[in-house]
Amino acid sequence: MDEKNAAVLRKIVRHVNSIMAYCADCPTRQAFESDPMRVEATVFNLMQIGELAKESLGDDVKKEITTVPWQQIYGLRNRIVHGYSGVNMQIVWDTIREDLPVLREEITAYLEQT
Repeated sequence: MDEKNAAVLRKIVRHVNSIMAYCADCPTRQAFESDPMRVEATVFNLMQIGELAKESLGDDVKKEITTVPWQQIYGLRNRIVHGYSGVNMQIVWDTIREDLPVLREEITAYLEQT
């Protein structure tokens, strides 16, 4: 893997870490949604992850990390960018709680093995 792709993967992990830090003390979706600044910061970072996954990360790396749903990541980014008021906060919350820890783990493992 070249340094450009490694840098992109590290940026994705940094965005995930930011989201996880913003939401560390949110026990429920309602608590998350009650803080507009937290929601906006989280959604911004989700958009960045999607953009990096689609535009900056090489297809060869995406093919190697087959456990990551790259299309879904970019799809979430599109939903946020093109219709923020229509974004389903349950999907965002589930992404934070269920998907982002796995994404971080899988990218980190890939970076460590290459």
